[in-house]
Amino acid sequence: MQRRTVLAAPLIGGAALALPAATQPAGAQPAGVIMDEVLIPGATSGSQLYLRNKRPEGATPARPDRTILCVHGATYPASTGFDLPLSGVSWMDYMAGRGFDVWSLDLTGYGRSTRPPADQSPPPTRGEEAVADIALALRHIRDTRRVAKTGLIGWSWGTTLVSRFAADNPALVDRLVLYAPLWLRDASNRGAVPVPEGPLPAYRSVTRAQARERWMAGVPENKRGGLIPPGWFEHWADSTFATDPEGSRQVPSVLRAPNGVLQDLREYWDAGRPFYDPAKVTAPALLVLGEWDRDTPPSMATTLFPLLVNSPGKRLVMLAEGTHSIMLERNRGALFQAVQVFLEESLA
Repeated sequence: MQRRTVLAAPLIGGAALALPAATQPAGAQPAGVIMDEVLIPGATSGSQLYLRNKRPEGATPARPDRTILCVHGATYPASTGFDLPLSGVSWMDYMAGRGFDVWSLDLTGYGRSTRPPADQSPPPTRGEEAVADIALALRHIRDTRRVAKTGLIGWSWGTTLVSRFAADNPALVDRLVLYAPLWLRDASNRGAVPVPEGPLPAYRSVTRAQARERWMAGVPENKRGGLIPPGWFEHWADSTFATDPEGSRQVPSVLRAPNGVLQDLREYWDAGRPFYDPAKVTAPALLVLGEWDRDTPPSMATTLFPLLVNSPGKRLVMLAEGTHSIMLERNRGALFQAVQVFLEESLA
């Protein structure tokens, strides 16, 4: 296990700190944050799952309502999304700076977790396998921190995984954040992430150019130049593509992502079959997304929201001038603040 110390965003007057494009000047009394990394055994023999943790130095004993696990989406790992320092601060740093014990998980086949063989058939990391990964990660967190339950943040496909876990294990989940929630797809909303016909290989490959093109889909032409501050996309791409050494050796470099999610899209979301029952989610839930999200458009969130009939204190927040990846964009501070208000609110 490796450990290093970083500085999290300071708070000014008890409010969330704005995160502009320019590098933040040294603020008054920034909070110290500890980072730990650990590999834990995966469900498959010999496999390992990568967990990263950020928490404040000198933290008080862990609390269920201050312990969070972040789960990524279909293509990119958690470690370079939730914990990418932009202007010196990542989302995990921000939460840790507010006193939270924050973890992120790279699912099997992603990031620094074990990658199954490229000739595997059917493709790896279906939803059931991913939920099993989440269960193992949460068991490690509960055992390490001695908490009975935790909060969960899912991004995109990850929202379906954390919701499924919460529906199946209500006693283990304090609250849910569904960032860019995925729901049933039809001809009107599946174009951004199509599923090819026929048998699927174990992995699909994404180039940097394809990643940027998909990112910008749905953004008005006159807003594209200011969406991502200079250097942020390149920093994200360098960090993300470096997690796939084999893909990085190709010309042009690619990132390989498991196709189990495409199999799930085909068999569940494109076939009108939800992967989980929203009525079984009994934890408080926040649905939050950007207005320009084309991967999981606002219609999905507004359809899902009324189905969460047993989620106390549920809410839906749409953020202006943001895409599916708003956590890595100029307006990410609005996302951080909206989520933080929900996480810190007493829901008793």
